[in-house]
Amino acid sequence: MNHPDLLNIVALSLIQGVTEFLPISSSGHLILWPLLTGRPDQGVTMDVAVHLGTLAAAIIYFHGDARRLFRGAADVLRGRVSGADARLALLIALATAPVLIFGAAAKYAGLTDGLRSIEVIGWATLIGGLLLWAADRRSPNRRNGKSQPDDRWTATGALLMGLAQAAALVPGVSRSGACMTMARALGFERTEAARLALLMGIPAILAAGLHEAAGVVVAGDFRLGAEFLLGALLSCLAALAALHGMMRMFSAAWTMLPFVIYRLILGAGLLACAYA
Repeated sequence: MNHPDLLNIVALSLIQGVTEFLPISSSGHLILWPLLTGRPDQGVTMDVAVHLGTLAAAIIYFHGDARRLFRGAADVLRGRVSGADARLALLIALATAPVLIFGAAAKYAGLTDGLRSIEVIGWATLIGGLLLWAADRRSPNRRNGKSQPDDRWTATGALLMGLAQAAALVPGVSRSGACMTMARALGFERTEAARLALLMGIPAILAAGLHEAAGVVVAGDFRLGAEFLLGALLSCLAALAALHGMMRMFSAAWTMLPFVIYRLILGAGLLACAYA
C-alpha cells in the first residue's frame, strides 16, 4: 500500500477539495496528479480519505438538509415513512442504490484499475462536458415558485439521478457533474440541482469511506490512518471554500458554461497527450 509524502497529501487534498463539488470530476483530477507528475498512484484508498473530508464539508455546509436526511433515515428505520424527512431519506436511498450496486460489480469484476487511464478520463471529461452544456441550455434558469424542490423530486427522478451518479464510477465523468446534468434535464434550476447532487453524495461517499477505512484497520496501517486524517482535514477546508464559491455563482445566475469550457479544454488536452 502506498504512503504518500507530505507534498502528495497537500496536493491531493487541495485537488479533491476544490474539484469535488464542481462538475469537473474530482476523481479524474486525483488520478491525473500521479500520471502527470510521475509520482506513484495514490490508489483508491487515499482517494477515499480526501473524499471523506469533502463529505464533512457537505454536511457542514448543508447542515439543515443533512439533519433532515439523518432524521428521515431514523424515521424510516422506526417504520415512519409518511413525513417529509422520511420521503427525502427514501429518495436519497433510491438514488444511492445504483452506485452501490454498480460499484460493487465493477470492483468484483476487476474493472476499477482499468478505468484509471488518460484516454478514459479524457473522453469522459469531454463527453460529460457536452452533456452538461446541453442539459443546462434546455432547462429553466429561474426557480419554480409553485412548489418546493423536494416535492417535485419523484422516485423516477431519483432513480435517473442515481443512474447518472453510477456513471461517475468512470473517472472523468464527475459525480456532481453527472447528477447536476440529470437534475437540470429533469427541470431543476441550478442551485436546486447542486443541492440534490450534494445530498446524494453523502451516503455514497460515506459507504465508500467506511469500506476503505475497514481495510486500513484490518491491515493495522496506522501511519496511513494518520495521513487519512490530515488529508481529510485539508480537503474539508478547501471544499468549504469551493462550495461557497459555486453556490454564489449559481445564485448570481451564472450558467454552467465556465465548467463546460474547462472540461472541453481539459478533455481535448488529455486526448491529445494520450494519442500523441
